[in-house]
Amino acid sequence: MLKLRQLIPTLILAAGIWAYHNSFAVPFLFDDHSSVEDNLTIRHLWPIWNVLSPSPTTFVGGRPVVNLSLALNYALGGTRVWGYHALNLAIHVLAALTLYGIVRRTLARPGLRERFGAGAEWVALATAVIWMVHPLQTEAVTYISQRCESLMGLFYLLSLYGFIRGAESQSSLGWFTLSVAACFLGVASKEVIVTAPLMVLLYDRTFVSGTFREAWTRHRRLHLGLASSWLLLGCSITGLHNRGVGYGPGLTGWDYALTECRVVAHYLRLAVWPHPLIFDYGEYVPTRHLAAVVPYALILAVLAIGVLFALKRHPAIGFVGAWFFVILAPTSSVVPIMASPMAEHRMYLPLASVVALTVCGSVALGKRLFHERQGVVLGSMAGAFVVALLTFLTIQRNRDYISEATIWQDTVEKHPHSPRARYNFGVLLVQQGRLREAIGQYEQALRIKPDYAEVHYNLGVALVQLGRLPEAIGQYEQALRIKPDFAEAHNNLGLALMGQGRLLEAIAHYELSLRIKPDDAEAHYNLGLALMGQGRLPEAIHHYEQSLRIKPDDAEAHNNLGNALLHAGKVPEAIGHYEQALRIKPDFAEAHNNLGLALVQLGRLPEAMEHWEQALRIKPDYAEAHYNLGVAFEQAGRVQEAIGHYEQALRIKPDFVPAQSNLAKARAAQ
Repeated sequence: MLKLRQLIPTLILAAGIWAYHNSFAVPFLFDDHSSVEDNLTIRHLWPIWNVLSPSPTTFVGGRPVVNLSLALNYALGGTRVWGYHALNLAIHVLAALTLYGIVRRTLARPGLRERFGAGAEWVALATAVIWMVHPLQTEAVTYISQRCESLMGLFYLLSLYGFIRGAESQSSLGWFTLSVAACFLGVASKEVIVTAPLMVLLYDRTFVSGTFREAWTRHRRLHLGLASSWLLLGCSITGLHNRGVGYGPGLTGWDYALTECRVVAHYLRLAVWPHPLIFDYGEYVPTRHLAAVVPYALILAVLAIGVLFALKRHPAIGFVGAWFFVILAPTSSVVPIMASPMAEHRMYLPLASVVALTVCGSVALGKRLFHERQGVVLGSMAGAFVVALLTFLTIQRNRDYISEATIWQDTVEKHPHSPRARYNFGVLLVQQGRLREAIGQYEQALRIKPDYAEVHYNLGVALVQLGRLPEAIGQYEQALRIKPDFAEAHNNLGLALMGQGRLLEAIAHYELSLRIKPDDAEAHYNLGLALMGQGRLPEAIHHYEQSLRIKPDDAEAHNNLGNALLHAGKVPEAIGHYEQALRIKPDFAEAHNNLGLALVQLGRLPEAMEHWEQALRIKPDYAEAHYNLGVAFEQAGRVQEAIGHYEQALRIKPDFVPAQSNLAKARAAQ
C-alpha cells in the first residue's frame, strides 16, 4: 500500500498532462484580452500594491491573488500563452491531489473505514482522477481567465484539508493555520469561497465531532478564523455590479430562481454526460413559461429534501450532497449574475460531490454483487475505461479552444440563440476579412436582441469596410439611441460623417466622444483631422498634441501634427515631428514626402530630394512624391528628369492637375 501511495502523485500528474497536453497552444480568448493583454497592473511585479490592486471594473477586480499569478506569468514569459496554461494545469493537478487527500482521509475515519477498508486508496484515487479529467472542467482549466475558479477551488480544498489534518494531529496549530490562510487566499481569488467556513463546520459536525455544538466547543477558534475571512470578502466585492453581478431592472429573486432551476438541473446532466459543452451561454433571459420550469424545480426539490434527510440519517451522504448545493448557492440563488447566469466553470468544485458519490456508490454496489477479488478486477477495469473515455472527451473539447474563431463557431452551432455568441463570432470574422459572413452573424444577433448596442456598432464597422457609409451611419446612430454614452460609436460615426464631407457633424460627435472618454487618443486624432479640414489650425494642433500625450508613439499623429504646424508656418517644429514619425516608422512614405516639403521651405533642396526619392523607394506609385521630385529637378535645370517624374505622376493619377500643368510647361521649355 505504501508503494501505491508513493505512486499516486505521479499517476495524478500523468493523467492531468495526458488530458490537457493539447491545451498549451490555446490563444487568449474573450476575457483573457482584458485580464492579460490589456492589464497594465501585471506588467511589473513592483510596486506590489499595484499588482494587488486591479481595477474593480475588470474581470480580475477584487481578485488580487489571481492578478498576482498572472503578473508572475507575465514576468516569466510575457504574453506567451504556454506558461499561463502550464500554471493553470499545475493548479488543477494540485487541487486533484488535495481532493485525493480529503477523500482518502475521510474514508479512513470511523464508520467509513469498516466499509471501504484498504480500498480507500483506490476509491480516493479514482475520485480525484475522474474529477480531474472530466471534460466539464475544461472551461476552468483551458480558458486562462477562469484560473480564478480553479485557484479558488484549490484554496477551498486546502481549507478543508488543513482542518482534517489538524483534527487528526496532536499538534493542530500549523494545520489549522494553513486552513485559515488558504481560506483568506481563496477570498482574494474568487468570491464563491464564501461558503468554505460553512462546509468546514459541516464536515466537523459530520465526520469529526458528531454535533454542531461539539464542533463549536472543540474547534471554536478555527471556525471563527475561517468566518473572519468574510470581513475581507466584504472589502473585495466592491465593483461587482460593474461585472454584471446583482439585480437589475425587471429582475427579481423569483425570476432568477426559476432560471437557475433549469441551470442547476443542466449542470447535473452535464456531470453525468458532458455534451454539449458550451463556452458561453449568454446573458440572463427571463423565464416566460412557468410550466417549463416545474419539472426541473421538482427534481431539485426532491434532491434537496433528500440531502436534508441524509444529513440527519446518513450524514456522510448528506455532506456530499450539501457540498453540491451549498457551493453552487451563491451564484445560483443568492447573488444573480445577469451577464452569465450559467457557466460550466461553476461546476469545478460541485462536480467533486457527483464523482465521489458515484465512485463510492459503485464500490458499495460492487461489494454486494461480486466477490472481493472479482469486484476489484471489474472495478479497476470500469474505472480505467471511464478515465480513458473522459480523457478522450477532454482532449476533443480542448480542440474547440484552439482558436477564437473555432470556439465561437462551436458556441454558435451549439447555442444558436445566443446573441453574444453571434456577436463575438462576427467580430472574429471581420478580423479575418470575411465581412459578409460577419454581417450575417450581426443581423442574426439583432433579430434575437434588437437593442444590442455593441452589435449595431460593429455592424456599422463592417459596413464601412464594404463602403456602405449611409447604412453604417444608420447603425452607429441606432447604437447611440440605445446607449447614448457609447464613446466609440460617437467616434466612428464622426469618421463616417467625415467620409461624406459632413465635417461639422463629425466634429460634434468627436467632441461628444471626448466628453465621455477624455483620454481617447484616437478621438483626439480624428478631431484634429476634422478641424484641419476646416482650416482651424490652432485647435487641430491642440488635439494632435493631446493625442500624442496619450499615445506618444503614434507615427500618423506626428505626421499630421507636422502638417498642421507646416500650414501654420512653424516649419522647424513641423520638421521635428516628421523626423519623429520616421524614427517610429522608417518606411512611412508620406512622412518622407512631407519632410521634403518642409525642408524645401528652409532652402534645403538636396535633403528634400533625398526624402522624396526615399518615399518612392518605399511606395513607387506615390504620385505626389513624383510630382515634388519633378518640381525639384525642374528648378535644378534638369528638365528631362522633371518630365519623367511628371509623366510617372500622371500615369498613376491621370487627373493630377498640377502635374499636367507643369508637364506642359516643361515640354515647352525643352
